[in-house]
Amino acid sequence: MTTNVSTPVVLVDGSSYLFRAYHAMPPLNNSKGMPTGAIKGVVNMMRSLARDYANANIVVVFDAKGPTFRNEMYAEYKAHRPPMPDDMRPQIEPIHNIIRAMGLPLLMVSGVEADDVIGTLAAQATAQGIDTLISTGDKDMAQLVSPHVGLVNTMTNTYLNEEGVVGKFGVRPDQIIDYLAIVGDTADNIPGVPGAGPKTAVKWLTAYDTLEVLMENADEIGGKIGEKLRNALDFLPLSQALTTIKLDVELEQTLDQMAPKPVDQAALLALYEELEFRSWANVLIQDGVTASSQPKEADSIQGLPSVTIDAPVAPSVATVATKNYTTVSTLTELEPWLKACADAAVFAFDTETTSVNYMDAQLVGISLCIEAGTAVYVPCGHDYVGAPEQISRPDLIAAIKPLLEDPSQVICGQNLKYDINVLANYDITWQAKIIDSMVQSYVLNSTASRHNMDALAQHYLDYQTVKFVDIAGKGAKQLTFNQIDIEQAGPYAAEDADITLRLAQYFSTCLAQEPALADVYETIERPLINVLSRMERTGALVDAKVLGEQSQVIGKRLVELEREAYELAGEVFNLASTQQLGAILYEKLGIPVTKKTPKGKPSTAEAVLQELAQNYELPKLLLEYRSLSKLKSTYTDKLPLEINRATGRIHTSYHQAVAATGRLSSSDPNLQNIPIRSSEGRQIRQAFVVPKGQVMVAADYSQIELRIMAHLSKDEGLLNAFAAGQDVHKATAAEVFGVTVDQVTSDQRRSAKAINFGLIYGMSAFGLAKQLGITRGQSQDYIGRYFARYPGVQEYMDQTKATAAQQGFVETLYGRRLYLPDIKASNGIARQASERTAINAPMQGTAADIIKRAMIKVDEWLASSGLNARMTMQVHDELIFEVDSAQVDALVAGVKSAMEGASELLVPLIVDVGVGENWDQAH
Repeated sequence: MTTNVSTPVVLVDGSSYLFRAYHAMPPLNNSKGMPTGAIKGVVNMMRSLARDYANANIVVVFDAKGPTFRNEMYAEYKAHRPPMPDDMRPQIEPIHNIIRAMGLPLLMVSGVEADDVIGTLAAQATAQGIDTLISTGDKDMAQLVSPHVGLVNTMTNTYLNEEGVVGKFGVRPDQIIDYLAIVGDTADNIPGVPGAGPKTAVKWLTAYDTLEVLMENADEIGGKIGEKLRNALDFLPLSQALTTIKLDVELEQTLDQMAPKPVDQAALLALYEELEFRSWANVLIQDGVTASSQPKEADSIQGLPSVTIDAPVAPSVATVATKNYTTVSTLTELEPWLKACADAAVFAFDTETTSVNYMDAQLVGISLCIEAGTAVYVPCGHDYVGAPEQISRPDLIAAIKPLLEDPSQVICGQNLKYDINVLANYDITWQAKIIDSMVQSYVLNSTASRHNMDALAQHYLDYQTVKFVDIAGKGAKQLTFNQIDIEQAGPYAAEDADITLRLAQYFSTCLAQEPALADVYETIERPLINVLSRMERTGALVDAKVLGEQSQVIGKRLVELEREAYELAGEVFNLASTQQLGAILYEKLGIPVTKKTPKGKPSTAEAVLQELAQNYELPKLLLEYRSLSKLKSTYTDKLPLEINRATGRIHTSYHQAVAATGRLSSSDPNLQNIPIRSSEGRQIRQAFVVPKGQVMVAADYSQIELRIMAHLSKDEGLLNAFAAGQDVHKATAAEVFGVTVDQVTSDQRRSAKAINFGLIYGMSAFGLAKQLGITRGQSQDYIGRYFARYPGVQEYMDQTKATAAQQGFVETLYGRRLYLPDIKASNGIARQASERTAINAPMQGTAADIIKRAMIKVDEWLASSGLNARMTMQVHDELIFEVDSAQVDALVAGVKSAMEGASELLVPLIVDVGVGENWDQAH
């Protein structure tokens, strides 16, 4: 939502605010030892909300004490929730008092939850034709979304309307109750269908629309998950009832009677002073408020300064002071800024552009900040009607180029890789040293929060930034930056540079106190920024003709399959219609019925078709049709749309600050998700090609996570197997099954491989049994034998869990941390999930560190090699290159040496290298 949108009714989920603030804020205390972190977080969110919706009728709702009607329905409801933390309880009453002093209606209704009160008020507003905004972080509230009701999360600054609910959850708002009933809720102890996660729930509701229809057709669901669904039929209606928000709670007042009252400034001042929120108190004092001040009419919420933020007690929060932002429009005005930047130890830099696509983006302006609170915006590309004179883009480029290409300069930015890529469009080769606040935040705590500037400013500076949608609007009518009035664009852009400098300074101080993390940033993440930039701009050459031909081939095959299906059926029918298909298979063709739906009709579920396909042609044909149809829509039709017209290449964006373990991710397109093992996936990879006269080289680490496990556990059996160059899966099979390596069968090797990788990912005996198609007793026996043969692995896992519980995090070989907030959780499911993560994260994270170190080494080597070769892609543990055909041997030798030398483990790192004309051949 934009800050200038006026919403008639805003309903605040105060209980959601309380818990989110408590867990998000550092443990603040005033001088008397009273905890104040949650108070400060809630009040700050209320201040932000009051500013953003100054003309709205804001109503705050909290949970009342005591049980609710849901406890009467189900005695175990929320039974496993831990008691309220001791330092949260005393913060509740001050929060209530501050909200009342603000003049806002505050409701707590016994016997129901805050959700039910909010649902009732939203229903009242809708009945009166009033638009309603619900401010919450509770996913259950998505069921209330309608054309008149939206959700806003003030901590993540995200807004959900009906379309947004579908985008986030995959189902419509009216399906959310059924979705929640299927998935269940471990926190509230609501039983769902065991093993049915969000993807399964979306799949079922897409196919059956409602829970009732799904339950009626439960026999159509095949496999173990189908059995679990049928076993859950008795209690699913209860789960549905527990997740349904009431819309008819009896309230003492109607919505019409809940108008804001005058703000009691004296009470606010007294509360702020008692809690030692000095900056907020000082603003009121400066406005002439005293203990004897009279309440002020509530035309807007008072005592809520938009700039000055209270000084924190804890060292984990920085502050934002008064802002001094300017805009310059001539080179003469810009000159002093450039000189000051050149003389500064560090300055912040940011670009404003026309697009998030770095290859197509045009520069609209830049912002600079040398000293916190003082920043400048320099426009060069605003072209709306009536736009004022600005420095020309070529003149601005020429003016900033010396600074950015000076290796002695130190420049901080937020996601500087994007800026580097955009400026490369104007022949600027960035050489200044980089301080990237986004990457710094990620290294300090990859799981703490989102790492975009707005979220970081809120989390660390306790400051609400101006959002892009605030000045550009949203949806189809959203303006690009060149269309935004400079008077609005200037403060927004200058604030970006100012906040970035503050964040970078703060994070630099934090890293200085953590040498291991500082080393991760300085030796891995920071140098990787330029490597990724070069790789992104190089891109991957993709042959749209090959993809088009594949689409045509698949399209023709789909037509053929339709025709063959009609011939087998003896008539034309809709291949997607289960009703028509059932009639064809069982009534017309007389195929034996193996399963029935709850209504007694023959099932046409996919698992049934797979079983029938072993003996009958039509089910086999239908399965092929479905598979090819998905491949065409997802890959062969879509990938050509990602090709840049100017370069003929796909230019993905690699993300350093997304995956918690340190792995890179990519988008537009997501290279990590291109199919690998299927023949269809290999066909997609055939479209990734190289220029004429060159070949593609793919270099892939062999079993890197197992090698890291051997190194970390120091298990002699694993160390010896890798040192001897053995097939580790065969070696494991020989140990587990008590045979020689030569006697290991293919089935035994397959089982050993499942154990090797399964244990790394925390697979249980039940999961292993399911994967191998054996009994749970057999899988438990396999695991027992494994640990008996590799006791070092068992010892490592036990020690890792104990260390994680003691210090709250685990580390990679290079010191990267992954924090585990649930490692001591009283909820067994959450705790066990954290324990599995504790075991896996050091291996995944170390593998990520190694591939990143390898990329840096390879990039440095390529720059000095004299070869006409470029690194084009990184996917999982694989690096992809293009090189002149005559230089392939030199490239292979250099890449293999650099990658295998990227880390020193107790076992050798092995890199498998392939060469070909396309990715499929090289892989």
